[in-house]
Amino acid sequence: MREYAVVLLAAGLVTFLATPVVRVAAVRLRVMAAVRDRDVHVIPTPRGGGVAMYLGVAAGVLVASQLPSLQRSFEFNSQTIAVLVAGGLICLLGVLDDRFGLDALTKLTGQIAAAGVMVLLGVQLAYVFLPVADIGTLSLGSDVGVPATILLTVLTVNALNFIDGLDGLAAGVSAIAALAFFAYSYHLGAVGYDDVASAPAVITAVLAGACLGFLPHNFNPARIFMGDSGSMLVGLMLSAAAVSATGQTDSQTLGSAASLLPLTLPLLVPVAVLFIPFIDLLMAVVRRTRKGQSPFSPDKMHLHHRLLSIGHSHRRAVLIMYFWAALLSFGAVALSITGGTVEVLVIIGALLVVGVVVVLSPRARRAAIAAREAELAAMKERSRAAHPASRVLRDGGGPGAGSVPAGAAARSSSTAAGVPR
Repeated sequence: MREYAVVLLAAGLVTFLATPVVRVAAVRLRVMAAVRDRDVHVIPTPRGGGVAMYLGVAAGVLVASQLPSLQRSFEFNSQTIAVLVAGGLICLLGVLDDRFGLDALTKLTGQIAAAGVMVLLGVQLAYVFLPVADIGTLSLGSDVGVPATILLTVLTVNALNFIDGLDGLAAGVSAIAALAFFAYSYHLGAVGYDDVASAPAVITAVLAGACLGFLPHNFNPARIFMGDSGSMLVGLMLSAAAVSATGQTDSQTLGSAASLLPLTLPLLVPVAVLFIPFIDLLMAVVRRTRKGQSPFSPDKMHLHHRLLSIGHSHRRAVLIMYFWAALLSFGAVALSITGGTVEVLVIIGALLVVGVVVVLSPRARRAAIAAREAELAAMKERSRAAHPASRVLRDGGGPGAGSVPAGAAARSSSTAAGVPR
């Protein structure tokens, strides 16, 4: 465990230190997220934080390769290196999108290419257990395993991209998912399945470290966004962890790893860990296709937008999403480790009730609505104060000093504070 902690800390520290440098570069290169109607930020914000996250991931993998107890993850197979190479490709694709705004088809093609590289280098679904009609474990050949792995990766990449709509949301949810996968993988290694657990444990440890190192810069109010370079990197790595931990071994051989329902729980863990991003993706696709729109067309009906619309503040909405992600992911892991004891089921049930009450409580909603209104007012005021026209008027410059008429300044400030209606 200490070695994994060292890897996580190395990835987190490098990401934390690299993020301000990437932020300065993003500002100079004008890699900025402009204010759009569906956004909640009110001033242009640098993006491209995924570059810092990738540097943290690379540093964590380098440290892991030098630790004697973790070198087995590089000796058994090349999955960790495969994720690092494919992660670099998809991060580069995200940087291009952050800077130039690629169209949906180009991005999808790049995602498929990066996923294909990862598959070619060793990360591929080999087994799937279907707990219906006594089908049991299916051994997938390359003709099925390759497209299935690519499809899972592309879905996960876009699911993470869809929830990246509030400050700190994607980074926090991804850190929680990575830690849950790490707990599951570490447990498999602890009960004797090192060949199954070593690669996903390293992958999720470095990913959790990168997300946690980036989060202080990204939590509300965010000073930098991870952008597509970060969300797509995280999605690819989570997909690789799911495939490595649950799709490359026959679940029927895990035996003691999950004493109750040992076959279905390995399938349940990745579904539960990625439930929040996947359900948001599914709802968005259904909602948009019913309206005759493209599944990739943007809107303001994601889960986090719904939390804001019922009155929760920005930070409260993010924390609620953290809670549900942690409950679902760690709940599934706890079930897989303990075999579903009564105590675990009672705790999970009680936390489910607490989560529902927090989201829907009328009193909480009234307080959240007031907090949200105050937050929006403060954001508008900061936007007006930061606008160049406002600074000129505040400094008392005359016409010769580059001042602008009061009416124009007011119009400019109003435009800068373009909070979505």
